[in-house]
Amino acid sequence: MNPALPAAATRRPPWYLVLPAGAAAVGTVLPILYLILRALDAEPQQLATLILRSRNLVLFGNTIALTLGVLTACAVLALPLAWLTVRSDIKHKRLLTFMGVLPLAIPGYVMAYSLISLGGNYGFLARIFDWVVPRPRGYMGALAALTLYTYPYLFLNLRAAFLGLDPALEESSRSLGYTSMQTFLHVTLPHLKPAFLAGGVVISLYVLGDFGAVALMRFEVFSYAIYTQYSSAFNRVYAAWLSLMLLTMSLSVVLLEGRLLGRAKLARVATGVARKGRSVRLGWWRPATYLYLTLLFGASLGLPAVVLTYWLTLSPPSIEPLRFAGVFMRSAAASAPAAVVAGLFALPIAYIRIRYPSRISRTIERLSYVGYAIPPLALALAMVFFSLRSAPWLYQTLPLLVLAYSLNFLALAIGPIRSSLLQSSPRLEEAARSLGRTRFEAFVFTVLPSLRRGILAGMVLVFVIAMKELPITFLLAPTGYLTLSVSVFGRTSEALLAEAAPYAAAIVVFSSLFVGLMLKYEGRH
Repeated sequence: MNPALPAAATRRPPWYLVLPAGAAAVGTVLPILYLILRALDAEPQQLATLILRSRNLVLFGNTIALTLGVLTACAVLALPLAWLTVRSDIKHKRLLTFMGVLPLAIPGYVMAYSLISLGGNYGFLARIFDWVVPRPRGYMGALAALTLYTYPYLFLNLRAAFLGLDPALEESSRSLGYTSMQTFLHVTLPHLKPAFLAGGVVISLYVLGDFGAVALMRFEVFSYAIYTQYSSAFNRVYAAWLSLMLLTMSLSVVLLEGRLLGRAKLARVATGVARKGRSVRLGWWRPATYLYLTLLFGASLGLPAVVLTYWLTLSPPSIEPLRFAGVFMRSAAASAPAAVVAGLFALPIAYIRIRYPSRISRTIERLSYVGYAIPPLALALAMVFFSLRSAPWLYQTLPLLVLAYSLNFLALAIGPIRSSLLQSSPRLEEAARSLGRTRFEAFVFTVLPSLRRGILAGMVLVFVIAMKELPITFLLAPTGYLTLSVSVFGRTSEALLAEAAPYAAAIVVFSSLFVGLMLKYEGRH
């Protein structure tokens, strides 16, 4: 027996945990298999035509350009903000941190709605200042909307990396004659590489799978083309191949991150706790710093707030409270069950991974993350193929939508539960077993109470994210089943900006819960 592991780790996990954990893992992989089967329905001659279309190369180029553009723009915005909130002598750092994360409460399609609302003959600027400017469209519009929404993912990772970086490394560099800029380039930046990669993977996966912002901006990437092929041309075989191409790009991002990170060792050699570095005085850079913060938060927070507030003043006569309440309840009716299902699946996966570490438990956990790596539109299309082939009675029903939500966001529910398990001693279970409790009784009466907060946090996280989910809802929701996200997208697409404002505002309010959870688990610094 390995003395470093608890006794439970040397035995097989109980069947009542393995079965649901295995079912969840299979459930995340099954849609991909159905996607492949549907794609292989093409005849050999048709297959060559589908794959070798010149349009695919255009879609690939547009998708790569948008992803790289958003990554670059996010780095430009997030790196200075992370440094300011950790290393500088600027005041109100906790407030700035909160404001730096708050844009996550404004989904990409709501940010696109805010940008579109500015221009046109009847836009915000034309009505208020009599300035008629073109509405943002295409690459630049999608780039702006996605950057303003996703840069907090990189900011959080970089801020955590700055907090964990030993200032003695930089001081040693400067003592050897390097300037501050040389020290930053040759010492600090290499230690930020894992943070750049971690944040970059999340941003890349979101951009690759985004549908709302690129559709509203009319910029053709793979996700937009998948939707148009499925809904307009109804060419499901071509849509399946586009989905597989997009899925390949997403998985390549994950594999590339692991390869770029490699076996880098960035830990301190000495023992003990790294001391806190001294704050750097901004000096004559202070005015430029405040200008940067004003422009950043003005664009990412001020713009949506002002635009939504303005359109909300025009919307009450055109929206019925009962209709709005019905849309909200339909969103909750799909999101709440999905949160419960994701929590029920996440619990056994996290438990066997921590308490019974093995190759099987690691495989199950990794497979559960596949659902989050699959672009939402590709996952939704795969669920359509699955229901039509194997369970036609599920097609365009609420249970299918709930299942898709739970599989897509399963990884989000695992994290908080796993953190709670790591903080819970396995000796409590062993003590319960020694007092005559069965394994199931020990699990129910000693483990579950200690995991209550983690389970609840994971379920709330899934609930809030599902409330603003657009691509999966668009393809899988029952006919006429309007949710908050679909209402915003549909009305914005038809230029009904005032009518879309209440639904967009409701999404922002509920997404703020997501921001609160992220700040809680990011830690108090």
